[in-house]
Amino acid sequence: MRLSSLADYAVVIMSAAARHAGAARLSATVLAEETGIPLPTTQKLMGRLAAAGLFSSARGTGGGFALTRSPAEISLADIIEAVEGPITLTACLEAGNHECTLEDGCQMKPRWNAVNGAVRGALSGVTLENLAGVRA
Repeated sequence: MRLSSLADYAVVIMSAAARHAGAARLSATVLAEETGIPLPTTQKLMGRLAAAGLFSSARGTGGGFALTRSPAEISLADIIEAVEGPITLTACLEAGNHECTLEDGCQMKPRWNAVNGAVRGALSGVTLENLAGVRA
């Protein structure tokens, strides 16, 4: 299993935001400068993370982004799913078309949900607090 670069960048952005938790709202520009992630990519990810409920946003003077929960309450699984969608290790469990010649008689397909649940459980056990090295 390998994270996409966008999911990796989202973890970096969220970790930087966690180190600022409790401070004034953050802008995408500040987080881009702090992390070295290009501003357009940071803006795109901030939008996805806000849509997933991990950031709140406000416009205008004093506006910007803030974590919606403490870093201890946000998991690595939450961040990955905000960018990548549900955690699945095989395409056969995703909605839509997939090209698998074994699909009709596959003995593993019904068992992949247990594997996916175990992986998600492991990722849920890692908090943003752990990743950012902060204490809430």
